[in-house]
Parts: sequence; structure tokens; C-alpha cells
Amino acid sequence: MTTTAKWLLEKLNGGLVRTFLIVVGLFWMVPTIGLLLSSLRSPEDISASGWWKVFSQPSQLTFDSYQKLLENSDITNSLVNTVLITVPATVLVVVIGSLAGYAFAWMEFPGRDWWFLAVVGLLVVPVQVALIPIAELFGKIGLFGSVLGVILFHVGFGLPFAVFLLRNFFAEIPRELLEAARLDGAGELRLFVRVVMPLGGPAIASLAIFQFLWVWNDMLVALVFTDADSQPITVALQTQVRQFGNNIDVLAPGAFISMVIPLAVFFAFQRQFVSGVMAGAVK
Repeated sequence: MTTTAKWLLEKLNGGLVRTFLIVVGLFWMVPTIGLLLSSLRSPEDISASGWWKVFSQPSQLTFDSYQKLLENSDITNSLVNTVLITVPATVLVVVIGSLAGYAFAWMEFPGRDWWFLAVVGLLVVPVQVALIPIAELFGKIGLFGSVLGVILFHVGFGLPFAVFLLRNFFAEIPRELLEAARLDGAGELRLFVRVVMPLGGPAIASLAIFQFLWVWNDMLVALVFTDADSQPITVALQTQVRQFGNNIDVLAPGAFISMVIPLAVFFAFQRQFVSGVMAGAVK
């Protein structure tokens, strides 16, 4: 085979792969696009035809549903509660997990390996097993039905994975680099902030994305531990379905907002996420 033929074959294969990935991406985006267009249509139009009708009748598009959504206090309050739950739960898991991961990787203390085995063992504990005992505990100490209770639950179940992931990543940092920093007079805290954190940025970003998506999209924990004043958007939308089965003009925009925010977070940090995944794969 000539060089020109090989070049054409490589270009053709590359073009086929890119075309295939674009088609898969478009199919993956169809539900999102359909939900977006449905949220921009009136309930009457939604009942009469499918969302694809807007391509032939663009006059159906309207922001009335979003205006009605903003006037629904249950949805707006639940969206605020979702942010109040997700952001602290993500930040606490990342900060505590990073500190614990560094300690397990590079600090010597009694029973370090046994403590790490206990952390690994907690990874296999299902959330469903702990719902009733922790609900009883939160009820006794006054945290049941509050935003703080949901945050603590997510932090507790997010930390084992965070510690496991970051400990393994931090352990791959060259020892010579840490020893050189110690020779320059860096203490453990300064070493962690100035050396370990920058090198562990991709893994930390990957952990933050996983934790954010898990907490934002959670409904089981929120359904058990929250009340009407502290429920997040997932529970509020489920309540709307139960109370108003045909309330599509509120459900469609609410569901789209609930979905588009984690998508925006993922796409905003996708470069760090891919770097973290690739670094873990290479190591």
C-alpha cells in the first residue's frame, strides 16, 4: 500500500470515527433538546403534538412557563434548598477528603493501614441500610427534616470514596518532591497547600464533579430526611407530579433547570475531569 493510500485510509477512518461520535452525541442530546423545547411550549400545544412540531411552527415557543415557574414558591424555594445542600456537601467532602487522603498517603500515625482498610470497607455500605438508623439519630438530636441533616448524610457517605480516591492519587506523587520541600522548611500544612493540592488538581476536580452530580440529582435521601421547607428540587418536582398530574407547564421548565445546571458544571470542568481520569488510568 502506497503512502498516499495509507494517508487517505487514516483520514477516512478518522472521519468515520468523528462522524460516529457526533451522531452518538446528537442522540444523547435528543432528550435534553426535547425537554427544552417542551418547556418553551404552552400546555395546550404539548397536549396536541410532540415537541418536534416547533420546527415547523416556531411561533409556539414562549417563556410563559418559565414565568409561571418563577411564581411557584415551592419550586423556587426548593431550587435554593438544592444549592444550599449541594454546595456545602461538595466543598466539605473535597476539603476533608483531601486532608485525609494526604494523611493516609504521606503521614505516619498509629494504625494508619487499619484505618484505611476501615475506610475502604465503608465503600460497600449501601445508603439504604443507613437510612432508618440515621433518621432515628437525627430525630433525637433535632436534625431530621433540616438542610443540615441532609448535608451531613451526604458528607458521611461521600467521604469514604473521596478518601480512597485521593489517597491513591496522592500516593503517586514522587517522594523526592515532598522531601525537597521539607528540606526547604515547608511544614505539613504548607506542603499540602503548595505542593500536593496543585498536583492533585485533576483528581480533586473529578471528585468535586462526581459529588456535585450525586448530591444534586439525589432524591432518595432528600425524600427521607427533608420536609416541605427543606426539600430540594428533585422532591419538589415529584410532589408536583403527585399533586398536579397535568401540571406540565411547571414540570417541564423545572425539570430542565434541574438538569441543565449539573450539565453546565460538568462541561465547565470537563478538561479537569478528563485530566483526572487519564492521570488515574496512566498511573
